[in-house]
Amino acid sequence: MHILLTNDDGIYTSSLAAMYKELCRIATVTVVAPAQARSGASHSISLNPITCAKVDITGKFTGYSVEGSPVDCVKLGILELCEEPVDLVVSGINYGANAGIHVHYSGTVGAAMEGAFCGIPSIAVSAAFEKDMDFAQPCQYAMNIIESLLPLKGTEVININIPMLSKGKPKGVKVVPHTTNIYQETYVKGLDEHGHTQYVYTSGRHTDKNIITDVTELIDGYITVTALHFNINDVEKNKELEKTKWLLPEA
Repeated sequence: MHILLTNDDGIYTSSLAAMYKELCRIATVTVVAPAQARSGASHSISLNPITCAKVDITGKFTGYSVEGSPVDCVKLGILELCEEPVDLVVSGINYGANAGIHVHYSGTVGAAMEGAFCGIPSIAVSAAFEKDMDFAQPCQYAMNIIESLLPLKGTEVININIPMLSKGKPKGVKVVPHTTNIYQETYVKGLDEHGHTQYVYTSGRHTDKNIITDVTELIDGYITVTALHFNINDVEKNKELEKTKWLLPEA
């Protein structure tokens, strides 16, 4: 099997090296990742020329460093850089969970979705944020889940989140939907070094109470697995719109 590995935290992160080490147990792995952190890049692409260089992360891996978004990395990897066909795209492991509505902002999930756009099954992997994180253990858990999922087909996208391991071993694995509930989000207001007002986004608190979702189960200590899809059609609303009497100017 040939895996294309990317992330949104950048090619030099220890999290990428840890994921690479695990994936090499089951496949040939090609790394194509952003030159710098591109968290929150979602499904953005670069329309300007993209610089790409082969880099050697001493003692860990050799990969392609791309001055672009995670989606750029997947596109470029599949269409130009990989010498053999790609069987699976893995994005991560991300430094911080990608659950709930945050999957829409996530460069990690965006890269996985791009793999599906190209007809290749893809997996996004994230670990709940903790300070001074050692990624070896969450990557081992993630690898167990990935091996359990294989083989995947076609345009399937799976989103995996590993809970905080400082609180103990995961309680198990839950297959759950990602929540679409709104977060109680906030900004922290301050001043920069020039005295200009600046705002720093904080993720806020979730509003799920009586429903089971990726957010609730991740907080409760479970590994969460969620199947995603890029089809964003509102089927019922489209049926309703078909009955609309459209107001158009007379010829």
